[in-house]
Amino acid sequence: MAASYIKVVENQRILIMRGVYMDMPAITNKKAIADVIFKRSGLYILYERHLESEIIKYPLPNHIAIILDGNRRWAKTNLIRESTGHFVGADKAEELLNWIHELKIKITTLYVLSTENLDRDENEVDNIYRLLQTKLEKLYEDSRIHRLQMRIKAIGNLSILPIGLQEILCKLEKVTVEYKSMFLNIAIAYGGQKEIVEAIKKIALMAKCDKLDIEKIDEKLIESYLYTSHLPQPEPDLILRTSGEKRLSGFLIWQSAYSELVFMDVFWPEFRKIDLMRAIRTYQHRIRKYGR
Repeated sequence: MAASYIKVVENQRILIMRGVYMDMPAITNKKAIADVIFKRSGLYILYERHLESEIIKYPLPNHIAIILDGNRRWAKTNLIRESTGHFVGADKAEELLNWIHELKIKITTLYVLSTENLDRDENEVDNIYRLLQTKLEKLYEDSRIHRLQMRIKAIGNLSILPIGLQEILCKLEKVTVEYKSMFLNIAIAYGGQKEIVEAIKKIALMAKCDKLDIEKIDEKLIESYLYTSHLPQPEPDLILRTSGEKRLSGFLIWQSAYSELVFMDVFWPEFRKIDLMRAIRTYQHRIRKYGR
């Protein structure tokens, strides 16, 4: 068994990814090495089962929102290319769909790409666009979305995205629009402030055209013009951010007023099901008072 661990810290290794062989530097991150040992020891499975048996005793969050953060830093820590970090992060998001189904989470909102992220290096952004399109096309062919009756919708300023990406997002939304068992929201080219500004503009236009009495403007009306208006519960019970950063970065500004926040010191590519369950357990131990 020791020999198998040594392979993790070789100077070079061959990584098989999408059927393509590429040279990849060793993973020198001590946390990553410890995680490999933990998983191969069999203790991981036991701990995972223990956590799941604990959290099912209490009410689970109905809506979980996750800020997928840390792809580039994970790549840098492990001395590999940023593009590989984004690729592994995208694979992790795909794996997440299985976990939320197993835990019976009804609504999931993923913060994939903010409007500020679009100001990064053009090559990096283009690479992310291509990766997203590939993953979404695969999701479109995935029988799970129909078996699980999962409605998929992108939220954000979609008009600024490449045409191909817009088209696959539109196809996913159209083919799942009648589903109501589960909801997956993909926040892409998303900005929380812009979302509110757009809602205010629409409401102001209605008032200007005498189609709306100003006295009728309230929280419910504003919510009906937000990107999340299609959801049975727009407000997340739990917002989770990976990478150790402790801010929302404009994510669901209106909807998060009473959400429970959990910040985890783990980069998104190394996020595990046990990390998700730990966050849920933290949520369950909190007393939600909603200002009362």
